[in-house]
Amino acid sequence: MLRRLVLTAAASVAALTALAPAASGASGALAGPVAAGSAASPLASPLGRLAPLPLPLLEERPDSFTVTVAGSGVTRADGSFKLECGPVGGTHPKAKAACDRLTELAGSDQDPFAPVAKDQMCTMQYGGDATARVTGIWRGRNVDATFNRKNGCEIARWKTMEPILPAPAAS
Repeated sequence: MLRRLVLTAAASVAALTALAPAASGASGALAGPVAAGSAASPLASPLGRLAPLPLPLLEERPDSFTVTVAGSGVTRADGSFKLECGPVGGTHPKAKAACDRLTELAGSDQDPFAPVAKDQMCTMQYGGDATARVTGIWRGRNVDATFNRKNGCEIARWKTMEPILPAPAAS
């Protein structure tokens, strides 16, 4: 999306530059970018003749995380794993499913890494000793979030992050 915005802005600037001689009352041969290579009308599309963009394109950084889990009750799920999305990679045991879930969460209006609001009413249920920490980059911003299962709100938050976080063993 950002690249499209930068390219659209650059194309608009180029179009305005191409039209400037005609708008200023210049007569005769065209000056500026349109004159280079053709005697086309200043209303012709300048997109085929764009010079290199003067604005640097901002590169989007791929999503990349370290996921550390403890006390899940699933031996192979506990530990520290790398997760990379775009392209999918790392040591996470369910990397593709985790990246798919993050893509799905990116389309929502909520931040899945945000902590439970301090004034949030939560059920007094205990979901186990599982804890997790997720650090890294998501959608171009730094993430440092902790997760647990100490009440209903935290359990729901954990479930939102599955399979990035493992489903704890049944008790």
